[in-house]
Amino acid sequence: MGFGRLEQLRQAVTRFFPERHIYLLSGGEMRTFALSPGKQAAFAGVGAALLTWTLVATGSLAINAVVQNADEQAAVKTRAYYERLIADRQARLNSAVAELSNTSGSIGALADSIEKRHAALAMLMSDLRGSPGAAQVMAPITVESLKDKSPVDQVESVRADQDRLVEAAEGFARSRADRLRLAFRLAGLDPASYAGRGVQGEGLGGPLIDGGDPRALAAVLDVDEDYASRIQNAARDLNAVRSLDTAVDRLPLAKPLTTMKRSSGFGVRFDPFTGRPAFHAGQDFGGAYMTPVYATAPGVVAFTGVRSGYGNVVEVDHGGGFKTRYAHLQGISVARGQRVGVAQRIGAMGSTGRSTGVHLHYEIWVNGRVQDPNRFLKAGDYVQQNN
Repeated sequence: MGFGRLEQLRQAVTRFFPERHIYLLSGGEMRTFALSPGKQAAFAGVGAALLTWTLVATGSLAINAVVQNADEQAAVKTRAYYERLIADRQARLNSAVAELSNTSGSIGALADSIEKRHAALAMLMSDLRGSPGAAQVMAPITVESLKDKSPVDQVESVRADQDRLVEAAEGFARSRADRLRLAFRLAGLDPASYAGRGVQGEGLGGPLIDGGDPRALAAVLDVDEDYASRIQNAARDLNAVRSLDTAVDRLPLAKPLTTMKRSSGFGVRFDPFTGRPAFHAGQDFGGAYMTPVYATAPGVVAFTGVRSGYGNVVEVDHGGGFKTRYAHLQGISVARGQRVGVAQRIGAMGSTGRSTGVHLHYEIWVNGRVQDPNRFLKAGDYVQQNN
């Protein structure tokens, strides 16, 4: 079996490499060289080995060149990344140095500016003192929230909080002014005629400062003009709130009884005695005999005694053209000329005068014209709910 394979191999070599003869003519002599199949196979093997080695060596050199180029590119990218990172950090450092230079090279100038702004803010916040809900809205930043920050960050945080407080004051004043204006409208009154009473021409910081000139205010407060303008706008809104608050406090918005049982409304009704349509100038409330009756706003007692049809009456002048009347009383607890406060007892319910039973007849007058008390009671409920 082995000899057969060898014979097949010999025949294949003989077939691919048949015996060849090489003739060389030199000096008139002819020489002949015979190349047997074995020698030709040997020469072919050596040639193939040399070719393989050449290809392998060339490929290795090419691969090394590619790998080396990739490494060089990666190194270039890494170097460029760190160079950009260093440049960015240097730019930030330069910016910080420039910002510090803009504040005279120290934090002292910034702190001085914040102290002046704080004085103006304190003046503004004093106008909010006592307003319902102002303390929660205008709560300043706490010291505990700053303890983990650097001195520069602490100063910047305080500065930002000052801006927030001015904005909060503006928002609070506008919101409360809007609610108070709505209360006036519910009572059938024009809020514009009450918003500026007692504050027109009065600027922040004293009557000598023109409220319409932020530059003058900035000079007096020693702050920048933009901040002075914001303080001025907030103060203007607060002036309107104070005016409306003062006016609301004088309006008869409180309830004359602790328990309100409406029995007859304002306007045209059938008269209980004649059975005919007649105008009813007030609001009737039922209740028990001698139920306490209270003043619905501060004022001065203008009349006590008997009026035709009303029986025993107490009338209170609240100023600004407002007057209230409490009729059919059984008892009177105040005297003419006496100053009374809101919710102060002025008498007791009865059935005196033209009356079919124990009740309180309650009237509201504005500048000599009778008004619907129910509108004022609704406005009072709204104010009470939003305080």
